[in-house]
Amino acid sequence: MKPFVIGITGGSGSGKTSFIRQLKSRFQEGDICVISQDDYYHPRHEQATDEQGIHNFDLPKSIDKKAFVKDLKHLLEGQIVTREEYTFNNEEAMPRTLTFHPAPIIIVEGIFVLHFKKVRKLLNLKLFLHAKENLKVIRRIRRDQIERNYPLDDVLYRYQHHVLPTFERYIQPYMDEADMIINNNHHFEMGLEVLRGFLHDRIQQWQAAHGNIMEQ
Repeated sequence: MKPFVIGITGGSGSGKTSFIRQLKSRFQEGDICVISQDDYYHPRHEQATDEQGIHNFDLPKSIDKKAFVKDLKHLLEGQIVTREEYTFNNEEAMPRTLTFHPAPIIIVEGIFVLHFKKVRKLLNLKLFLHAKENLKVIRRIRRDQIERNYPLDDVLYRYQHHVLPTFERYIQPYMDEADMIINNNHHFEMGLEVLRGFLHDRIQQWQAAHGNIMEQ
């Protein structure tokens, strides 16, 4: 029985990270592996710049798609994958070496997971996390100022000129292809519990199948 692969996408600030963190906390260690597009950005000097000379990290070509797909396939083949954490140019953050272990459930997270065809073909379930634009802006400001050490003016400029155009062109069009849409304007608890119950059954099937293989 192969791992069950879930693609989770949505606009920046829709709550993907919080959703995945809470989902994973409801399972045992080793049940779920999360691989994030955020750890596959090309180095800063390779990123495209806009008319003002500002690096645009919100384009599909900002991501090392080949490495992302390769590591995902390795996980599906039962191999352990390592990757250096991407710290978004935060000089105060020390990058860690991330280790991804194969698991019954693999979550692939990022704004382009449905846009990348080779990733999309590997997904068993496509989930879209959605929120109102004003809420996403507020969440983006909080995240980029605290976690990534970006000035407020920089955050707002990037949202207007990079984040929003990318959402409209590369993310929102795939909402119609999602198997499940979860609105996160206020909370996502109901959608979280629905997914938790479904994945619990999948893990039980995995354990039963692999238990039979071990007995043989």
